[in-house]
Amino acid sequence: MITVLLADDHPVVRAGLRAVLETAGDIAVAAEADSPDDAVRAVSDALDSGAPFDLVLMDLRFGEGPGAHGQAGGVDATARIRALPNPPQVLVVTNYSSDADILGAVSAGAVGYLLKDADPAQLVDGVRAAARGETVLSGDVATRLMGRLRDPGRSLTARETEVLRLVADGLSNKDIAGKLVLTEATVKSHLVHVFTKLDVGSRTAAVAKATELGML
Repeated sequence: MITVLLADDHPVVRAGLRAVLETAGDIAVAAEADSPDDAVRAVSDALDSGAPFDLVLMDLRFGEGPGAHGQAGGVDATARIRALPNPPQVLVVTNYSSDADILGAVSAGAVGYLLKDADPAQLVDGVRAAARGETVLSGDVATRLMGRLRDPGRSLTARETEVLRLVADGLSNKDIAGKLVLTEATVKSHLVHVFTKLDVGSRTAAVAKATELGML
């Protein structure tokens, strides 16, 4: 039996996921969490109890708190879970498919990335594969990642994306430097690379172009 933790702040979504998964026969929803911190705590407690989860289904954006414009708490929670001793796999199930969201989740250690509009059979098959440690990607996500591999000169790095997302949130170079523990010169260097890759000449234009291209 594959034991699963559902981490999503919408009760209706959790109920829907539970209903789909529990029709499979070999998947059991062992617990639910409605915040990133609760998800990490539940995983840690399960590990301590000797009855760990096999898989965490993780949303990316929780509520309207910090990072609601971007990756929110799901990416951080994924990284914290994967840093635990003998952690479960994490499969992201979300509505968001920007380059920044995908890269953030993969960099944090997620084994896969599915969109919430996936059909029930794909979700069930994805859970089984992710629990075995196999990579699981929805079609749109796989297309985006392949596009990045085919055109790496145009793609933003994870750090460049992080800097640009904070620009989009209205932070100054000084504020970004403080938040990311960088020098202002380093922030400016990242932005120069962003401007070059996107063929723009300003912060506003960079945000607009990246948004248009699905990078933010």
